Amino acid sequence: MRTYLLPEKGRFYKANLHTHTTVSDGKMTPAELKEHYKSQGYSIIAYTDHELIVDHSDLADEDFLPITGMEYAVVEPREYVCAKTIELNLYARDPHNVGHICFDKETVIHGEKWRADSVTLAGPPCKKVFDMAFLQHVIDEANKYGFLVCLNHPVYSMVSPEEFGDFHGLFAMEIFNSCSLFGLGADEYNPAMYDWMLRHGKMLHCIAADDTHTKNGPDEFGPCFRGWCMIKLEKLDYGSAIAALEKGDFYASTGPDILSLYVENGKVTITCSPAKMIKMATKFRFGKIAVAPKGQYLTEATFPVPARDEYMRFEVVDEQGHHANTNAYPVANLQ
Repeated sequence: MRTYLLPEKGRFYKANLHTHTTVSDGKMTPAELKEHYKSQGYSIIAYTDHELIVDHSDLADEDFLPITGMEYAVVEPREYVCAKTIELNLYARDPHNVGHICFDKETVIHGEKWRADSVTLAGPPCKKVFDMAFLQHVIDEANKYGFLVCLNHPVYSMVSPEEFGDFHGLFAMEIFNSCSLFGLGADEYNPAMYDWMLRHGKMLHCIAADDTHTKNGPDEFGPCFRGWCMIKLEKLDYGSAIAALEKGDFYASTGPDILSLYVENGKVTITCSPAKMIKMATKFRFGKIAVAPKGQYLTEATFPVPARDEYMRFEVVDEQGHHANTNAYPVANLQ
């Protein structure tokens, strides 16, 4: 019997899950951002402006879904360029949920600052403190008031798993952030940090995103169109998209396509666009790798399900060195 890890039915929708507009420090209006990304085949954008949640559901159409969200940042009390940060994307389960958790008006410093005077509060306001216990409280409150929480760009934030690794209640972390890489040269491809979290029992998902602030064309140098998620849905609607994110019915990519992923007769098979390498990563030493001979390509790989391990995840690498990463899947009951 075949068990699909990525859903068999539906189609993949391309999504950028980290963006900024003129509401905070982005250069495009929400409507301009929509058209910019739709022109390159995107169907979903999460609007995650700094500290402010705005309902952009008026931008929805039959081919485009805006996700309501925000980026919540806590910063060390020192000069910003030298300060550690913890930054979280909050994705609302309900598109009309604009309740601000742990709101600190003094940190609304970008763009449409006037919005801070009339925000909807979910729970009492507070003064932000760069403290892991406070940040855990933020995550708890976000979950309580109907948000999925993702940890953003740990390299740019200058933090390590030793600092954020005890967080619970995260549904995902960014495995790739384009703005950090193309804006600042930060090595913001984070599979090692993702594996660290998995190996320490944090079974969260991985996201690739642009963290859009500025505008560039597909052939111009810049962060737009560099990292995305492909979300498998039977229909493009808000509830389905949030459910798919929470369940992990998506993969993260900077280039390659993953077409299918399934288990059958004790083996796991992944199919993909032409690749030079396909890797299965695990908690222990049961990982496998398939490499294309020189001048050839792989479009499929089959590995034994690592029955003595705890999870498996998959990485596809193309000829340009671009990556696609699946989420991690527990191996229990998959043999």
